[in-house]
Amino acid sequence: MAEEQDILAELEEGEAEGGKGKSPLKLIIMVVLVLALGGGGYFAYLNFFQQAAEEVTEEGPAGPAGEGNKVDSQSQAVASGSPAAAPQQEAIGVMVPLKPFIVNLAGSGGKRFLKVTMTLELNGPGTRPEYNDNTERIIDSVLVLLSSKTFEEVYSVQGKFKLKDEITTRVNRFLLVGHVKDVYFTEFVIQ
Repeated sequence: MAEEQDILAELEEGEAEGGKGKSPLKLIIMVVLVLALGGGGYFAYLNFFQQAAEEVTEEGPAGPAGEGNKVDSQSQAVASGSPAAAPQQEAIGVMVPLKPFIVNLAGSGGKRFLKVTMTLELNGPGTRPEYNDNTERIIDSVLVLLSSKTFEEVYSVQGKFKLKDEITTRVNRFLLVGHVKDVYFTEFVIQ
């Protein structure tokens, strides 16, 4: 801090004397200050903002207490550092791939479209027959949901998480015995 004040004082003296000999020094000082500010901003981004973005993707859009929040027990055990917490893997449900959905986005006048291919994870094999009985209803419901979305709603990462939650909710309306555990986007293209 004292060095910066000394440098500024020298600059002011140089300007008072006519400033002809101090011009390159002024330029060098300005470049150093800009680089220092840029380095500080980069450091802050890496240490503060990037961690916040990673927390959002781990927690999902609903936050730590929100519904549908899944952080596996293995990552919790690693985070807590307790060796007593045995890593338990959640059983993978039945995966049901859906055919691609291609819809015009709302409010685009037909100029923007969304192509989504997804896989639904059902909670167990007993849910598959119930899903098969309601396939047309489920596809219709997802199609209507996707075509009601605007570009702004599906472009961001948070928008994609929200869309996953909405799809899960809509499909679960048709399933009485089982339920959809999660939705996985295998293709997501916005044009």
